[in-house]
Amino acid sequence: MSSRNVHNPAMRLGPVIRLLRVRQWTKNLLVFAAFLFAGKFRDPEAVRLAIIAFGAMCLVSSGTYAVNDILDVNRDREHPERKNRPLASGALTTGSAWIIAAICLVGGLAMGGFLLNTSSLSILCAYLLLQSLYNAAFKAVPVADVFLISTGFVFRAVLGAAAIWVPISGWLLFCTGSLALMLGFAKRRHEFLLQGDSKLASRESLGGYSKGALDALVIATATASTLCYGIYAIESETARKFPALILSTLFVAYGIARYLLLVFTKEEGGEPADILLRDPHVLASVVLFVASAVFALSGVQVPLLDR
Repeated sequence: MSSRNVHNPAMRLGPVIRLLRVRQWTKNLLVFAAFLFAGKFRDPEAVRLAIIAFGAMCLVSSGTYAVNDILDVNRDREHPERKNRPLASGALTTGSAWIIAAICLVGGLAMGGFLLNTSSLSILCAYLLLQSLYNAAFKAVPVADVFLISTGFVFRAVLGAAAIWVPISGWLLFCTGSLALMLGFAKRRHEFLLQGDSKLASRESLGGYSKGALDALVIATATASTLCYGIYAIESETARKFPALILSTLFVAYGIARYLLLVFTKEEGGEPADILLRDPHVLASVVLFVASAVFALSGVQVPLLDR
């Protein structure tokens, strides 16, 4: 590395940003699910608490990403894409990564404990426990590995509800969990195909999967997530109060269908956040979904949908 790069702040900050996986903070937008569906977007205090919860989850999840990279550094060096991560490539030292991870984890838990409430802190701690179980026992177990990761997505949605003191629908949790399962199995499918015979060198659980099984799991969980949201948008207490919420199901169905198209025709699915930011159809589906939900939850009446 040239002396110019050594003294360039951007060059020093880049590996840290990649270690924290800032692009994957899009996953933490699930924290706003309860905020959105409880119709709290006009409540300034709820806005403040939801943003704090989002920040806390970003710090905690980034801390766990750093720890995962530390533990997986040798396996990452055998992966065609993960070998470019900061630790695997040598751009950061393990000692630096531990310090960064500690700062993120302590900062995130402090935000949850001091700026939110004890329920939020408990959920953040449960998320860390889940990540510890994943690393200690379930990372190498097919299906269980994806289920534990997906449970982390559910915790994000629950955290958002706890932060603003509102209940969350069971159907919405089912939808979140099944959508996370779809993304998780699609990622395993991408890794399975990308690495071929060398897949066990970077992820042990891949040895227990087959392409046919992963295809079926992706389709099954995609179907479940679409149906769960459809039921929520019709039968939940929120939907009965705001019948226009059913309009948002169009964008959920389209976004999932578009994602499946990319998974099965272009072998995508490695990083869902990258697809969200790169594919205009998926991005538009998310934006229009949020817009249609806000439209419905603002109390706008659609005559044909009134009950």
